[in-house]
Amino acid sequence: MKVEQLITMANQIGTFFKSSPDTEQAKKDIAMHLKRFWALSMRLQLIAHTQENAGQGLEPIVKDAIIEHQALLA
Repeated sequence: MKVEQLITMANQIGTFFKSSPDTEQAKKDIAMHLKRFWALSMRLQLIAHTQENAGQGLEPIVKDAIIEHQALLA
């Protein structure tokens, strides 16, 4: 899958969870959603994008969720 599509989908997930009053919990929830519903190959592609391109195009909360919970996602 193209990374641009993954970024769009991840940002949509982030938009849903960022309304949470607890930012740390929102980041955990984003990571758990990705873990539960995305294929490993998709998660690894998103992690690589975050590392290689500083998460360009990702909402800040999504980028932070991926960085902080990388071990869970990989």
